[in-house]
Amino acid sequence: MKVVRFIIGCLFLFQLKAQMVSRLEWKINWQFRKSGDSVWHKASVPGTVHTDLLSQHLIPDPFLEDNEQKMQWVEETDWEYTSVLEVDESFLKRQNIQLLFHGLDTYATVYLNGVKILTTNNMFRSWTVDVKRYLTSGKNTVLVRFDAAVKRGREMAKHLPYTLPGDERVFTRKAQYQYGWDWGPRLVTCGIWKKVECVAWDAIRIERFYIGSQKLSSQKADLTAILEVNCTTAGTYTVNITEPVTQRIITTQIMTLTEGLQTVKVPFVVKNPRLWWCNGMGPQTLYTFQCSVKGSKQEDAITLTTGLRTIQLIQKPDAKGKQFYFKLNGVPVFMKGANWIPADNFVTRVNKQEYELLIKKAAEANMNMLRVWGGGMYEDDIFYQLCNQYGILVWQDFMFACAMYPGDTAFVENVKQEAAEAIKRLTNHPSLALWCGNNENDEGWKNWGWQKQYHYTPQDSGKIWNDYLRLFHKELPELVAMYAPQNAYWPSSPSIGWGRKESLLQGDAHYWGVWWGMEPFEVYKQKVGRFMSEYGFQSMPSSYYYSTFCSDTSLNAVSVKWHQKHPRGFETIKAYMEREYKKPSSFSDYAYVSQLLQAGGMKTAIQAHRRAMPYCMGTLFWQWNDCWPVASWSAIDGSNSPKALYYEVKRSFREVLISVTEEDSTYAVYIISDRPTGLKGTLSLRILDATGKVAWRMDKRVIVPHRSSGSYFKIPKSVLKGYLLRELVLNSELHSEGGELLARDDFFFVKALDLALKPATIHLKVDTIKNTIVLSSDVLAKDVQVYTSEGEVWLEDNFFTVLPGERRTIKIMKGSVNGKTLRVRSLNSVFFK
Repeated sequence: MKVVRFIIGCLFLFQLKAQMVSRLEWKINWQFRKSGDSVWHKASVPGTVHTDLLSQHLIPDPFLEDNEQKMQWVEETDWEYTSVLEVDESFLKRQNIQLLFHGLDTYATVYLNGVKILTTNNMFRSWTVDVKRYLTSGKNTVLVRFDAAVKRGREMAKHLPYTLPGDERVFTRKAQYQYGWDWGPRLVTCGIWKKVECVAWDAIRIERFYIGSQKLSSQKADLTAILEVNCTTAGTYTVNITEPVTQRIITTQIMTLTEGLQTVKVPFVVKNPRLWWCNGMGPQTLYTFQCSVKGSKQEDAITLTTGLRTIQLIQKPDAKGKQFYFKLNGVPVFMKGANWIPADNFVTRVNKQEYELLIKKAAEANMNMLRVWGGGMYEDDIFYQLCNQYGILVWQDFMFACAMYPGDTAFVENVKQEAAEAIKRLTNHPSLALWCGNNENDEGWKNWGWQKQYHYTPQDSGKIWNDYLRLFHKELPELVAMYAPQNAYWPSSPSIGWGRKESLLQGDAHYWGVWWGMEPFEVYKQKVGRFMSEYGFQSMPSSYYYSTFCSDTSLNAVSVKWHQKHPRGFETIKAYMEREYKKPSSFSDYAYVSQLLQAGGMKTAIQAHRRAMPYCMGTLFWQWNDCWPVASWSAIDGSNSPKALYYEVKRSFREVLISVTEEDSTYAVYIISDRPTGLKGTLSLRILDATGKVAWRMDKRVIVPHRSSGSYFKIPKSVLKGYLLRELVLNSELHSEGGELLARDDFFFVKALDLALKPATIHLKVDTIKNTIVLSSDVLAKDVQVYTSEGEVWLEDNFFTVLPGERRTIKIMKGSVNGKTLRVRSLNSVFFK
């Protein structure tokens, strides 16, 4: 990543006489209690009531055993937080003093020195209140009372003549996943979940700074700095734009500001701009700007880091329907990625290191997009900053999911304030690709039987649907057009439900015939849409991870079942496993095979999507991460350890991919390339048995165009006549003209259930100097996993095939083994237990 720094203004280049804005973060001496109690307990801000209760040993860990069900009283309880802030006379002499709450979850009433100053009703908004007249020199006491959101939601539901899908959660603007999902617990929390600041200033304060219009060419970037300025002293103010090295002033704007909040626009130019590209397409060049507004007595400054790029959503009719793909800087991009959920059920516990691990691993897995799902939250700034840094584009949902929402004026106005703030906060992140209205609300209304389930009258249905149209087809797109015209808006994901053929011809598609519909994995090859934004399959985390949150690790254990939130989760895994594998005898092996099952299914889907390029131009599987310990659709579990799916995704998302698929009379060998330029090389194909004996081989020179997918060889099934398919594997490799291995694939002709595997002796050697592992096997070893009894080790690759006589060298990606005993297993060892 390259960082280019520009300075708007000369703020830090000389000693300023003008007074700056003062900020005091109010984060110490916080206490909390149950409303009505007399005893206060130590609290953390930012934080939540659940994490405060846990840190004070007032509740057991809700992530352990089946403790979640013992925590439900917390959501029915009102809570109070209090603290004391000392303010000196110099601070009080400032002309304006404001108390700024960056996030209150959710229904809060705030008192300062006994005076009610604020009521809130939206977790996703920040709240600012003028407090100069309420503050005194010395100690000042703030009290924040939180009403139980579930009780407020149930009360509001009583005022409608019908029931909305989603029950009480839809009335409250807070993270919807807190109410429980089919991968997460019900832990409806509250608290001061973002920082609290006391801000003092005199004549001028910059409340927001973002870059508006961008007109890019190779010679220059025409930009507009947009400032929202709060002015209490009308007068003349100056904005300068200065080059950082030469200090040459590019533009000076002298303007007259009136009292009140106003918008200031300052055009400026960046010569010879370097563009921001997503992962795999070029550098992630970022520019840092600093903007200051200066008057005779006060100056304020604010910084911003952004990237210069254009992003377009292309929807052009074609012979088969309508295209749906993204262009970045004028270049079509096949999107490879996943759906993102909050990284912890209690998001205040997620630190920068955890965010970076998850996003860096996405980049290392050759991904270029994450979809921030609408049942979670608008993520922390650090999430988007890291996406900028690692080149991960963001499909950003507004925070609505799997429900229908109220349409009264108060609710809509609340949402409009929420959305405007979110758009303006995120608009300058070059990673932000798309704003989407909601997750599956449209599909739910049309396909999930809600109208029959809730016995709606025609009048009820008309009112609910019109409310939907107003919010998602009018208000939200208008706000995106106003504050982020460079980004497209998409009303709902998916645009058409997975049971309708049109869903594969246009828009984005969620395909859940596999899993929900119990269809076989092979169906993924036929059900390919223009942009596959959801599909998935569950697996269990490792048995070691289970041992950290369940005292009894068996499939029938109460605590194990409690950490499976899908009503038919284990039943569905078992049904598919019986189709594809021999049933393992131990809990550890069962968890391992469940991961192989998930990885194999997702390989079938992802590679079908990539083979279909350019008809299909995106594949985002469900889901990237977990928010707690659970059996789920994730590639990375709740301890931030990789499952088999992580490694399969990394292989299937490689820049150059070999993908083999069975056809009527042949096995077609595809090469898919995301490279910006073409390549020449040699495709080597070998069919061999478990002992390494070669039954057939072929080498072919190939020329692969840039950004293309095509079949480069078809192996006639007649070639295999006289052989037992259950004993064979097809090894495919693509080497460049210089001999570099560009791609590899090991294709089995039958399901794992029917393979004639042999007992394998796998040798493992650790090179602590090179930080590598070398593996070899006497016979073909399938799905070889390297792990430890103390947890997972992040490796360059894992869960792979080792051919007889082959030496596979794997880099240890995260730290070193540090004396841990490495273990190795394969499907062979599971089959022969």
